[in-house]
Order: sequence, then structure tokens, then C-alpha cells
Amino acid sequence: ATTAPAATAASAATTPPTATAPAATVPAPTAAPAAATKMNLNTASDADLLKNIPGFGNNMLREFKEYRPYTSITQFRRELGKYVDAKQVAEYEKYVFVPIDINKADAATLQQFPGVDATEAAALIAARPFANADAFLTKVTPMVSAAELAAGRAYLAP
Repeated sequence: ATTAPAATAASAATTPPTATAPAATVPAPTAAPAAATKMNLNTASDADLLKNIPGFGNNMLREFKEYRPYTSITQFRRELGKYVDAKQVAEYEKYVFVPIDINKADAATLQQFPGVDATEAAALIAARPFANADAFLTKVTPMVSAAELAAGRAYLAP
């Protein structure tokens, strides 16, 4: 599976946060920056979140932190969807990730791994349990490019 090119910070900055009623479902983000540019939702500092997410302010910072630790991207979407619409949640996902627990992550959380789509996420779930991260990476290797595999390592929970 391939990912779309990452959106530029300039284009992301033109999308102001909105305060509409949450959508029933939240679409996946439209771009996937390299893992090095995404921040771990559970460990990112206040300063990093404020500096790196365009249009992000102290009110959303409080909401991000209120629900820590996040165990799935689905949880993040549900909780933040109380405050902003699905489009804005997807915009935030361009900058943050929830660490992937290889034996517990839901399909949506597994799809944060670069190159993994819904079909591949289902196959990874069916292949559980994994003895360790190396066993997981061995299973995911034929599903993704070498660059995606290298970037995806940063998404795995310790």
C-alpha cells in the first residue's frame, strides 16, 4: 500500500479548527508524514505540540492531554471528535500518532504504520500473537516498502 505525499505546513495552517458537532465516523488522514515528523501522543511535550501543529492552541492542548495515555487512534478520534469535526481530527493525525501495541492494537491503529491498509491490518491481527517486535516486523515486511518499514519502526510501542 502506498501513502499520499505529506501536506505542507503552509496548507495545513490554512485549515482553522472548527467547533462543529462530531461526525459518526472519522476518516483516515489524507497524508502520512514520515514517523520522524509525527509526535507520540502519549509523550509529546506541550511545547512540541504547540509548535508543530498549525493552528493548535492551549484549549486543544488540554483536550489532547486529558485522555492520555491513548491506547488506540480510534480512542483519539472519538475523544477529540467531541470538540472538533472529523476533518480537523484527520488534520491533527498528520502530526501525531498513538504507539502501536503489536498484540492489542485495533485495525485503525495498525494502519498508522506507513503502507499498512485495512486488509493488511486484518492480516496482522489474524497473525497474532507476535513474540516480539521483530516477529511483527517480519510479518509486515512484505506488505510495505523498505522506506515504510524503516519509518514504521518509530510507531511501535516499547
